Amino acid sequence: MNSDLKCNNRDTLYSQALEQLVDFDFDARVAHVFPDMINRSVPGYANIVAMTGILAAEFYQINSNCYDLGCSLGASSLAIAKSVVEPSLHIIAVDNSQAMLDQAKILVEKNNSSEPKSIAQNSSCIEFICDDINHIEIDNASVVVMNFTLQFIDLELREKLLKKIYSGMLKGGILILSEKLSYTDIEQQKLLIEMHHFFKKANGYSQLEISQKRQTLENVLLPETLEQHKIRLQKAGFKQTQQWFQCFNFSSLIAIK
Repeated sequence: MNSDLKCNNRDTLYSQALEQLVDFDFDARVAHVFPDMINRSVPGYANIVAMTGILAAEFYQINSNCYDLGCSLGASSLAIAKSVVEPSLHIIAVDNSQAMLDQAKILVEKNNSSEPKSIAQNSSCIEFICDDINHIEIDNASVVVMNFTLQFIDLELREKLLKKIYSGMLKGGILILSEKLSYTDIEQQKLLIEMHHFFKKANGYSQLEISQKRQTLENVLLPETLEQHKIRLQKAGFKQTQQWFQCFNFSSLIAIK
């Protein structure tokens, strides 16, 4: 099973000039092309997803829950299902977009049909829930994943959410938090944004696509600095936090309870 979901639908949503740009939404149009979109837009995404499975295998505790918060098409959930070979595994995959979850279920079924029976059976432990992650309870969790999710949560709700996650985790449990970062140094911020745009151009996006996509995300994707993330994790109760990945302005951290 591949840790990063793949499909043949190419992202061309912003290839033509749009008369009116509206805020980015994880609707059916995005769900249809999401695997192509995220792999061509987020440097290191496949590595982060694969490592999510590896980390889950090391920190998973028998008879506990794994949460994939903001699961999109279930790539991280599938990576966990592949790596954690344990009958008690239960993955709760949550997203507030029904369109994304509908596509996730289709892609999981396609992965199952092409994988060895043992892996396909293990991925049946994924429970998909359509809800706002601010509304669900976290309980008996040894692994919690938020891969590029917190950046879409209202700033004033982020600390409360992380505290809820911490409270619902078992001692020794792990939170994997992947985010797009911002920088207080203007020149550093400019350079990293430019490098990210170079990455997109190398993956076939035009300047028009890059510009239009960026405008639609301005009001919904609100990145923060690495230091802001570390301080908030500490306030939530996590005593050990480590940045383990960064490519341009995209990063991933682990926080252990």
